[in-house]
Amino acid sequence: MYKAIRLFALGMVAILAASCVTQKQITYLQDVDGAKVDSVNAHFVPQTETIIRSGDALTVFVSALDKEAVAPYNLPVAVFATPGSTQVQTTPMLQYYMVDEAGDIELPVLGKIRVAGLKRPEVEEAIKKKLEAQIVNPLVQVNLIGAKVSVMGEVARPGQVGMAKGRITILEALAAAGDLTPYGRRDNVLVTREVEGKLEMARVDLRSADLYTSPYYYLQQNDVIYVSPNSVRAINSTNAGLWLSVVSTALSAATVIVTVVKK
Repeated sequence: MYKAIRLFALGMVAILAASCVTQKQITYLQDVDGAKVDSVNAHFVPQTETIIRSGDALTVFVSALDKEAVAPYNLPVAVFATPGSTQVQTTPMLQYYMVDEAGDIELPVLGKIRVAGLKRPEVEEAIKKKLEAQIVNPLVQVNLIGAKVSVMGEVARPGQVGMAKGRITILEALAAAGDLTPYGRRDNVLVTREVEGKLEMARVDLRSADLYTSPYYYLQQNDVIYVSPNSVRAINSTNAGLWLSVVSTALSAATVIVTVVKK
């Protein structure tokens, strides 16, 4: 009888142990040391600008000494005063230009310019070269607006994260989402990305310093990051009530058995 009770107790301990999250499971970049950092730096390529793609929205501001010459390129946003009205109002906000499926934007006077696959400074240079035939010493400023990534799954605050600096890393995106919960798998984070009309999916290990040299360390606009739950979450979320009921009943039964045996 006592042997059976001991086995039961060991089984309960095993169940409780399985429901615990160890420090090793939730620690990031576990293998980082001096040698590893040197190895990472040998292959690390810093990215300061994201790549413009179809579907992006850009603002373009042109300046020069001749204010009249640049006016056609800095058109304000025009909206109707009220729904159904024919009266138009303008706001000081710049027009934005969508990158079409062919990878072009269409600017006033200049027409279409291919921008997909370029970085923001490269787009500025391409527009500047076209302007130089009409304007003396033009200055061009291009900004990517509305760029974002989505973070889902076992994070504190799932949702969309803006790319205010024009670029963002996976660690920055997860930090903006409140970091992973203790139930998120650090070794199996899924990144989904659309490239030229096709989906790419890759899994990254946040526990490894190899993360820094992954092509998914720097995110691209509209990437989706999904943090899958670990086995502990599965027990806690779907079967918590059942496990508590079973354990409570089993402990009560064990107590009764021990009491009866002692008598």
